[in-house]
Amino acid sequence: MFSASGNDFEVNFIPDYKILHNAGYNVLTYDLRNHGHSSAGNGGIGSSGRFESRDVIGSLTYARTRWELSRMSVGLFSRCLGCNATIFAISRHPEHFKDVRCLVGVQPLSPRFFLERQLDLIGVPSDRIEELDQYIKLITSFDLQQLAPVQASKSVTLPTLVYQVHDDVMTKPIDVQTIFDNMPAKDKDLFWVQGTTRRWDGYTYFQREPRVALDWFEKYMS
Repeated sequence: MFSASGNDFEVNFIPDYKILHNAGYNVLTYDLRNHGHSSAGNGGIGSSGRFESRDVIGSLTYARTRWELSRMSVGLFSRCLGCNATIFAISRHPEHFKDVRCLVGVQPLSPRFFLERQLDLIGVPSDRIEELDQYIKLITSFDLQQLAPVQASKSVTLPTLVYQVHDDVMTKPIDVQTIFDNMPAKDKDLFWVQGTTRRWDGYTYFQREPRVALDWFEKYMS
């Protein structure tokens, strides 16, 4: 379960797992390092998916080395940071994804777009992003460009469905569009969630309209 706590929302993924279970899928879910019940890693530093990509590889290795799971077809349902981590994992170790049937990637995000919007919302001049970029590099050893999945997405060749809230107040459509356009996958699709500016509505879209993702899984997992 992932929850994002704030003043007026909570994102609960348990209904998603129920939908997938009822559709006949076995679901392996886990907390990324430094999240939920997982232990700290890399000094507690988040890296927008670069360090976290190891957890994606770890989950695939776990599934393939468990006798009751090893013969199952594998598809990935990756959200936000998890989607970034999946893209970086494919870029760094494509050999682990040769038999992965497909990917449903939900709202990947480049940190620069997110941070620019946050600065704007609190009234900080946009040119301060360069200063923030330097602080982030001092802490993580990566600058904002290196933390974005834009270049890594050029390694995504498996059938991929991406969906994103088009008017998401936390980013801009061009970010996800560029990530998607960079993917050389022969079979890919980009679906825009309309009628909202809330990023969280993209996280819960599957609960409201599961057919978009289920149809993709059925096409490539059967």
